[in-house]
Amino acid sequence: MRLPLFVAAASLAALLSTACNRGVSVNTPTDPPVSGSVNGNDTPNPTSANTTDLRASATAAFDTTARPKWLADRIQYHLAEPKQNPAVQITRYSYKGQVVYYETLGCCDQFSNLYNQQGKMLCHPEGGLTGRGDGQCPDFDKNKTGETLVWRDPR
Repeated sequence: MRLPLFVAAASLAALLSTACNRGVSVNTPTDPPVSGSVNGNDTPNPTSANTTDLRASATAAFDTTARPKWLADRIQYHLAEPKQNPAVQITRYSYKGQVVYYETLGCCDQFSNLYNQQGKMLCHPEGGLTGRGDGQCPDFDKNKTGETLVWRDPR
Protein backbone atom coordinates (compact mmCIF):
# COMPACT_ATOMS: atom_id res chain seq x y z
CA MET A 1 0.00 0.00 0.00
CA ARG A 2 2.85 2.41 0.74
CA LEU A 3 4.77 1.58 -2.44
CA PRO A 4 2.14 2.93 -4.89
CA LEU A 5 1.83 6.12 -2.82
CA PHE A 6 5.63 6.55 -2.83
CA VAL A 7 5.80 5.96 -6.60
CA ALA A 8 2.98 8.48 -7.19
CA ALA A 9 4.72 11.11 -5.06
CA ALA A 10 8.03 10.57 -6.85
CA SER A 11 6.34 10.83 -10.25
CA LEU A 12 4.63 14.06 -9.26
CA ALA A 13 7.90 15.56 -8.03
CA ALA A 14 9.65 14.64 -11.30
CA LEU A 15 6.83 16.13 -13.35
CA LEU A 16 6.86 19.39 -11.38
CA SER A 17 10.63 19.79 -11.61
CA THR A 18 10.50 19.26 -15.38
CA ALA A 19 7.69 21.79 -15.80
CA CYS A 20 9.48 24.38 -13.67
CA ASN A 21 12.69 24.11 -15.68
CA ARG A 22 11.03 25.09 -18.95
CA GLY A 23 11.70 28.67 -19.95
CA VAL A 24 8.54 30.59 -20.56
CA SER A 25 8.67 34.08 -22.02
CA VAL A 26 5.70 36.32 -22.40
CA ASN A 27 5.56 39.03 -25.01
CA THR A 28 2.92 41.70 -25.10
CA PRO A 29 1.49 42.90 -28.41
CA THR A 30 3.47 46.13 -28.06
CA ASP A 31 6.86 44.35 -27.99
CA PRO A 32 8.74 44.49 -31.31
CA PRO A 33 8.92 41.10 -33.03
CA VAL A 34 12.16 39.18 -32.51
CA SER A 35 12.71 38.40 -36.19
CA GLY A 36 12.03 41.82 -37.65
CA SER A 37 8.56 41.95 -39.13
CA VAL A 38 5.52 39.76 -38.93
CA ASN A 39 2.85 39.62 -41.59
CA GLY A 40 1.75 43.23 -42.03
CA ASN A 41 2.49 46.24 -39.86
CA ASP A 42 4.00 45.89 -36.43
CA THR A 43 1.84 46.78 -33.49
CA PRO A 44 3.02 50.25 -32.41
CA ASN A 45 3.98 51.04 -28.86
CA PRO A 46 1.32 52.91 -26.91
CA THR A 47 1.66 56.67 -27.25
CA SER A 48 -0.19 57.64 -24.08
CA ALA A 49 -1.28 56.30 -20.73
CA ASN A 50 -4.55 54.40 -20.37
CA THR A 51 -7.58 56.65 -20.34
CA THR A 52 -9.92 54.15 -18.72
CA ASP A 53 -9.80 53.78 -14.95
CA LEU A 54 -12.02 50.93 -13.77
CA ARG A 55 -11.66 51.81 -10.11
CA ALA A 56 -14.58 53.50 -8.40
CA SER A 57 -14.21 57.20 -7.86
CA ALA A 58 -12.96 58.04 -4.37
CA THR A 59 -15.59 60.73 -4.06
CA ALA A 60 -19.13 60.29 -5.23
CA ALA A 61 -20.99 63.07 -6.98
CA PHE A 62 -23.48 64.24 -4.38
CA ASP A 63 -26.21 66.76 -4.93
CA THR A 64 -25.41 69.56 -2.52
CA THR A 65 -27.99 72.03 -3.82
CA ALA A 66 -30.55 73.38 -1.39
CA ARG A 67 -29.65 71.17 1.57
CA PRO A 68 -31.81 72.25 4.50
CA LYS A 69 -29.91 73.16 7.69
CA TRP A 70 -31.38 70.21 9.58
CA LEU A 71 -29.99 67.87 6.90
CA ALA A 72 -26.51 69.42 7.07
CA ASP A 73 -26.66 68.97 10.87
CA ARG A 74 -27.74 65.33 10.40
CA ILE A 75 -24.75 64.70 8.11
CA GLN A 76 -22.39 66.24 10.70
CA TYR A 77 -23.95 63.95 13.33
CA HIS A 78 -23.14 60.89 11.21
CA LEU A 79 -19.57 62.08 10.59
CA ALA A 80 -19.04 62.42 14.36
CA GLU A 81 -20.18 58.83 14.93
CA PRO A 82 -18.14 55.69 14.05
CA LYS A 83 -18.53 54.60 10.42
CA GLN A 84 -21.28 52.08 9.87
CA ASN A 85 -21.25 49.14 7.50
CA PRO A 86 -22.85 49.51 5.05
CA ALA A 87 -22.21 53.25 4.92
CA VAL A 88 -25.04 55.63 5.81
CA GLN A 89 -26.54 57.34 2.80
CA ILE A 90 -29.22 59.97 2.27
CA THR A 91 -31.29 60.11 -0.90
CA ARG A 92 -33.85 62.72 -1.95
CA TYR A 93 -37.13 61.62 -3.54
CA SER A 94 -40.51 62.98 -4.43
CA TYR A 95 -43.24 61.12 -2.54
CA LYS A 96 -46.95 61.96 -2.33
CA GLY A 97 -46.32 65.39 -3.88
CA GLN A 98 -43.56 66.47 -1.50
CA VAL A 99 -39.78 66.36 -1.29
CA VAL A 100 -38.59 63.72 1.18
CA TYR A 101 -35.20 62.51 2.40
CA TYR A 102 -34.58 58.79 2.85
CA GLU A 103 -31.78 57.86 5.26
CA THR A 104 -30.37 54.34 5.37
CA LEU A 105 -28.63 53.31 8.56
CA GLY A 106 -26.00 50.61 8.80
CA CYS A 107 -26.81 46.99 9.18
CA CYS A 108 -28.95 44.44 10.78
CA ASP A 109 -32.53 45.32 11.61
CA GLN A 110 -32.02 49.08 11.99
CA PHE A 111 -34.92 51.18 10.75
CA SER A 112 -34.39 53.44 7.76
CA ASN A 113 -35.78 56.96 8.19
CA LEU A 114 -37.97 59.07 5.94
CA TYR A 115 -38.04 62.81 6.63
CA ASN A 116 -40.09 65.58 5.07
CA GLN A 117 -38.39 68.73 3.77
CA GLN A 118 -38.58 70.38 7.19
CA GLY A 119 -36.83 67.45 8.90
CA LYS A 120 -39.88 65.89 10.54
CA MET A 121 -39.75 62.10 10.68
CA LEU A 122 -42.55 60.67 8.55
CA CYS A 123 -41.95 56.95 8.96
CA HIS A 124 -39.49 54.06 8.82
CA PRO A 125 -39.99 52.47 5.37
CA GLU A 126 -37.61 49.54 5.94
CA GLY A 127 -35.79 47.71 8.71
CA GLY A 128 -36.79 46.25 12.03
CA LEU A 129 -37.19 42.55 12.69
CA THR A 130 -39.48 42.00 9.71
CA GLY A 131 -37.52 44.25 7.35
CA ARG A 132 -40.76 46.05 6.44
CA GLY A 133 -40.28 49.10 8.65
CA ASP A 134 -42.93 50.46 10.99
CA GLY A 135 -45.83 50.08 8.52
CA GLN A 136 -46.58 53.83 8.41
CA CYS A 137 -45.59 54.22 4.73
CA PRO A 138 -45.89 50.78 3.11
CA ASP A 139 -46.26 52.31 -0.37
CA PHE A 140 -43.03 54.34 -0.27
CA ASP A 141 -41.03 51.91 -2.39
CA LYS A 142 -43.71 51.82 -5.11
CA ASN A 143 -44.50 55.53 -5.19
CA LYS A 144 -41.13 57.26 -4.73
CA THR A 145 -39.79 59.09 -7.80
CA GLY A 146 -36.90 61.37 -8.76
CA GLU A 147 -34.09 59.63 -6.91
CA THR A 148 -31.08 61.90 -6.20
CA LEU A 149 -28.17 60.87 -3.99
CA VAL A 150 -27.58 63.65 -1.50
CA TRP A 151 -24.84 62.16 0.69
CA ARG A 152 -23.01 58.89 1.40
CA ASP A 153 -20.53 58.50 4.25
CA PRO A 154 -17.16 58.75 2.46
CA ARG A 155 -15.08 57.13 5.18
